[in-house]
Amino acid sequence: MQLDNGESRVHASFFRLRRPNQLIRPETRRVRLPRLALVVRLLFALFLFGTGIMTMSFAMRGYPVDKAPDEVGRFMIALEQTGYLIFWVGFFKTVTGALMFVPRTAPLAVLMSLPYAFNILLYVTFFAHQFLVVGLPDFAACALLIYCYFDWYRPLVAGPSSNASSAGVVDAATSPATRDS
Repeated sequence: MQLDNGESRVHASFFRLRRPNQLIRPETRRVRLPRLALVVRLLFALFLFGTGIMTMSFAMRGYPVDKAPDEVGRFMIALEQTGYLIFWVGFFKTVTGALMFVPRTAPLAVLMSLPYAFNILLYVTFFAHQFLVVGLPDFAACALLIYCYFDWYRPLVAGPSSNASSAGVVDAATSPATRDS
């Protein structure tokens, strides 16, 4: 089968995925403040795992409140009576804490813990001031770990590359070989 010159160029550029000078370099990911990040990550993982198990047990057995509960106790009783998904919150915290123990899954676990940490920050700031000593370090640990693992999150917030698609294949429409013809 005979192809004209234009068709052969299109097929040649289709099958040639990348040129030698267009090698895709892997992202360089590093942990900022690695020693501090390790200590904070392990302590935060222990905290999440332990409080997750505790929260699941509260969901199954009920909250330990006094006969005359204060504002926080009444709030917890109201949550229990409304059927709030407190068991699943505890399960999520337990899974997140477990994932944070593994270095490979730690960046994902830090992002998973952000909604919880932000919720706790708002809860202790506006409602349960006596737990500020727990809520502020909780959120601070999450924020510090996001800073430390930010190189892992950079592809999520970066725009697309101008010379390659996300899969690492040169796009025929923007390739210099097909653009000049």
